Amino acid sequence: MRIVITGGAGFIGSHLVDKFLSLDYQVVAIDNLITGKSENLTVHKNLTFIEQNICKYLEVEGRVDWVLHFASPASPLDFTKYPIQILKVGSSGTINALGLAKAKGAKFFLASTSEVYGDPLEHPQKETYVGNVDPISERSVYDEAKRFAEATTMAYHRFHKIDTRIIRIFNTYGPRMRPEDGRVISNFISQALTNKPITVYGDGKQTRSFQYVTDLLEGVMKMMEVNFHDPINLGNPYEFTILELANIIKKLTGSKSEIVFKPLPQKDPKMRRPDISRAKEILKWEPKIQLEDGLKKMIDYYKTILVANK
Repeated sequence: MRIVITGGAGFIGSHLVDKFLSLDYQVVAIDNLITGKSENLTVHKNLTFIEQNICKYLEVEGRVDWVLHFASPASPLDFTKYPIQILKVGSSGTINALGLAKAKGAKFFLASTSEVYGDPLEHPQKETYVGNVDPISERSVYDEAKRFAEATTMAYHRFHKIDTRIIRIFNTYGPRMRPEDGRVISNFISQALTNKPITVYGDGKQTRSFQYVTDLLEGVMKMMEVNFHDPINLGNPYEFTILELANIIKKLTGSKSEIVFKPLPQKDPKMRRPDISRAKEILKWEPKIQLEDGLKKMIDYYKTILVANK
């Protein structure tokens, strides 16, 4: 098959590139490198890299079987650093990616997010939950961009009969996540390895669930194999408080860092945990990697990155 991946040099996108190359697929990775990194991609005879902003017209020569739309800055720091770019990639970027799929007669895959649920009043979150999103908060640029992307994908599916898939990705971690990413695991590991204070926002009692990137990749592959068009949650349903996570990372790194508390950011969700019943039923999928096992792999990766950046 020949696969186009937007955001192909990003954290998740580059892992997908590697996965498809290992299956001997032809891969076209498109990325403007605003948050992605070209070094995430290895030179391979079956890989074509196009450095481009997908908010501009997309043109890919030759046959295309799938368009996987994974482009978007996605960390909390990005919400204030790149707010307009996030809104554009979720709106015009999604329309351009769908337009490419339409022109090529290809199937389309949207990487959406658990952020569409906002600060949820339902726990855990099922795909039928419509969310609790503040449309004017700092987080809204990402939340609403992804909600718009889902609406657009379903409109193209219904009106243009494009064969589409939508996943809602919950907190995912692993190698290639930027140390300066601003998300909780990357923050804590970077701080612990450099013996800087580990910053916990709020009282640390807010909860998250964390899935390792290889579990997500397996879910993506299974999603491509089924004929199902409504969104499916992909995440790990095991829940940890932020303070528990800080202590686990401190223990695994042997860090001397102290844990310090700072005010909770605006509209930061208090709970985030997927209901994966739909994924279990339709995809026969559930995550396998335990948190400590995945964290050890990410800590090893960050050790090499932080040493290289000294």
